[in-house]
Amino acid sequence: MKVLVDTSVWSLALRRPKNVALSPEQKTVVTALADLMQDGRAVMMGAIRQELLSGIKTQAGFDALKSTLSAFEDVPLTMTDYEKAAQVFNTCRTNGVQGSNTDFLICAVSINHKLPIFSIDNDFLNYQKCLPVLLYSLQIK
Repeated sequence: MKVLVDTSVWSLALRRPKNVALSPEQKTVVTALADLMQDGRAVMMGAIRQELLSGIKTQAGFDALKSTLSAFEDVPLTMTDYEKAAQVFNTCRTNGVQGSNTDFLICAVSINHKLPIFSIDNDFLNYQKCLPVLLYSLQIK
């Protein structure tokens, strides 16, 4: 099964300073992403790609990350995905749960395409309280 990898996981693996040591929990996340990548199961969306590429300080760094990310397919989004994103926004808001438009689009894609979300952002646990989103459980080989 394909897994929709959230910005938080990609950032930990690809955008962190190389001289900063990872905690054991972070190493587990990076290893799990590496396993998904190796198995060809890691996918993303255009909005996640945009978040990852935003704020890169140098053109060389931007180009290198863009090249790395080009290996991963985007889930093709349709009008239904955007409509579902608005619907889940409304559902969460009604239930007192706040979030970003990008997060709600990720939730919509998870629901519509039956893709688990791999994230270290605890907001997705809050969304799961009122939405039928699937969350990826770490499975280290």
